Amino acid sequence: MIRPASRSAQGGVALFVSLVFLLLLTIVGVSAMKSATLQEKMSGNTRFKTITFQYAEAGLREGEGFIATLNNSGALAACAVCNGNACRTPAFDNAAVQNGNTACGIWQAASDGNSLYQIQKLGTSSAAINVDPGESVTLYRVTSVATLGNTTTALESIYAKN
Repeated sequence: MIRPASRSAQGGVALFVSLVFLLLLTIVGVSAMKSATLQEKMSGNTRFKTITFQYAEAGLREGEGFIATLNNSGALAACAVCNGNACRTPAFDNAAVQNGNTACGIWQAASDGNSLYQIQKLGTSSAAINVDPGESVTLYRVTSVATLGNTTTALESIYAKN
């Protein structure tokens, strides 16, 4: 008759090996969750960046449309030509709607309410791109900014008007 091994002869190797495997699987699981969380944050930031870009571009187009509209010629004529530090790109880190009766130099809310734009009169030029030789145009800089979450996008364009 074969006698079963006594309890004192068992070393618990199977239990130890299974605990090591469980520890390894736990480490792999935690690592996978950290990676998934990081990818979720990256995709959220990319989404915010895309949305703010679209909002800022809409504000930019609205500012350009303001310049192109003939009814606004009087408001644009009242704009002073920037010089020195006034010709720098406007600070957009704390941009907010400002009250004023001029079109230039203050932040205007775009009609969609998602962005702000500002127009600066840069002066006249006869060497602008896509302008006939000898023709003089007035140059305006339109700066648009949109913020969503912790993402801010600012865009600029130079608009020539004769």
